[in-house]
Amino acid sequence: MESQLMAANNTAETIVCYAPTMITTNGIWQGDNPLDYSLPLFILQLSLVVITTRLLVYILKPFRQPRVISEILGGVILGPSVLGRSKAFASTVFPLRSVMVLETMANMGLLYFLFLVGVEMDMSVIKRTGKKAIAIAIGGMILPFLIGLAFSFALHKESQSLNQGTFILFLGVALSVTAFPVLARVLAEIKLINTEIGRIAMSAALINDICAWILLALAITLAENESSSLATLWVLLSSITFVLICIYVVRPAILWMISSTPEGETISEYYICLILTGVMISGFITDAIGTHSVFGAFVFGLIIPNGPLGVTLIEKLEDFVSGLLLPIFFAMSGLKTDIGAINGATTWLVLILVIIIGFAGKVVGTLLASMLYEMPLLEGITLGFLMNSKGLVEMIVLNVGRDQKVLDDESFAMMVIVAVIMTAIIIPFVTAIYKAGEEVPALHTANNSEIETGFRV
Repeated sequence: MESQLMAANNTAETIVCYAPTMITTNGIWQGDNPLDYSLPLFILQLSLVVITTRLLVYILKPFRQPRVISEILGGVILGPSVLGRSKAFASTVFPLRSVMVLETMANMGLLYFLFLVGVEMDMSVIKRTGKKAIAIAIGGMILPFLIGLAFSFALHKESQSLNQGTFILFLGVALSVTAFPVLARVLAEIKLINTEIGRIAMSAALINDICAWILLALAITLAENESSSLATLWVLLSSITFVLICIYVVRPAILWMISSTPEGETISEYYICLILTGVMISGFITDAIGTHSVFGAFVFGLIIPNGPLGVTLIEKLEDFVSGLLLPIFFAMSGLKTDIGAINGATTWLVLILVIIIGFAGKVVGTLLASMLYEMPLLEGITLGFLMNSKGLVEMIVLNVGRDQKVLDDESFAMMVIVAVIMTAIIIPFVTAIYKAGEEVPALHTANNSEIETGFRV
């Protein structure tokens, strides 16, 4: 009898819920429903996400909204806040069994997009912009972080599994961060990217993003190792070691690849494949040591040298990653956002206060820093509005916070709304300020023939 029980247990341990026939269908003429199979279902989901996003881009184009707004709103529309309220739609198009495939593809797109962001960033711009951009970046982070600290006491609930300190860190980072890729596109949209103010804004956003990544890595470490300070220390040391290896081992290897390519010829496909594989390996390593996988991809992108290699990588990846894979990540954020979870007039009042005070805090902090360097008032206010650009990094922070149960559904939905509204109002406000300050020389194109914006390519 005992041997039979052991055999049964062994059998139970080897059961795998997978069948090749669950991936692709035999066709509707064989009586199959394509949506019962993972590949046709994923194709439908991806098509819906892209079509919804593109429609919203077209609708919001007259309002000159950045694409990130359309991508987040597309996910919200497909999610439980709008279409997902229909149980038939939710269970047919976005059933729970499909979430793992969607999340995996979303994170793969995120991995390569953050790599491209790293490739586009030019770290040397920090040296050229001097103390002004550093002061503006820090000034624009400290006050919103303190506001996040204050509001964390109103938003934190006893039911949330992690302590107040970790919650403060996540909320503070979410409010204080400036999204470098979103800001770049906002500046390009309003034709300020080649101005003095654009140069300062991009430099400050670059510094802000780097600080945000460090704080995010710390927040993830604390969230995952709440009970073990020793584990937290090992994660931090491992992350520092990873960065040093990238700088002193991987970067020289990439420089050798470039130098071994004959002048005038494009870098070989073999080397390109090695670099693209390196992105995944970097993501795997940082995920394994306890920080987010996108941290590894971002650092790997930062060490790519300036020049033709960066241009080649962007040309090969950008349309596919930004146009097809990245919208899945924002859609997944929207699918997790249930506006109905925000209950009560008091909660909505807190939400409005977070938006107003968080936005104002960023403007005031940036303005104070700019006044230290005797910048014109209009320029300081414009910088403050621009530094409120939200998007990718904040959504990563919020998604990690939700996955780690630092944020509940209500807090997550509130912060997604905060990100959308803060970013949506930037272009109208900055355009109005810019028109009002057309006579201010600082808002005009700088005299130097080539302005450094933080982009390499």
